[in-house]
Amino acid sequence: MINKEIKKNTVESDPNLTNQWFLIDAKDQILGRLSSFLAIRLMGKHKPSYTDNECIKDKIIVINAKKIILTGKKLYKKKYWHTGYPGGIKNKTYKDILNSKNPTLVLKDAVRRMLKKGPLSRKQLKNLYIYSSEKHPHTANNPVTIEHNN
Repeated sequence: MINKEIKKNTVESDPNLTNQWFLIDAKDQILGRLSSFLAIRLMGKHKPSYTDNECIKDKIIVINAKKIILTGKKLYKKKYWHTGYPGGIKNKTYKDILNSKNPTLVLKDAVRRMLKKGPLSRKQLKNLYIYSSEKHPHTANNPVTIEHNN
């Protein structure tokens, strides 16, 4: 006779957990290291109560996204390109995007590509607020400053 017990996962969700707001300054930060740090924070892997099927409610504000650093010659040589068939190939270098109207796109795309694919990642990405300058409209939420060293 084979013992066929069904093991169930127990999920301990703490109802006392509230959403916290964090502030990170992206000035002079390397793009890849910062985006992997943000992806881990958005998924909640830094918390002991991590489960891969739940979205945590912490919000992250990133300021000075325009002053992010790319190592090597990526600023001039690496290209973002998109071929949406009707218009053909559209490509831009990182420098073009950082000097454009929306320089936050570089960091947002890097973080988006480091998250898991699916509906949960789209929900997690909504908890990330990126601004190109030091001004942000979330001062009323009293964000806690996080120091991220390269």
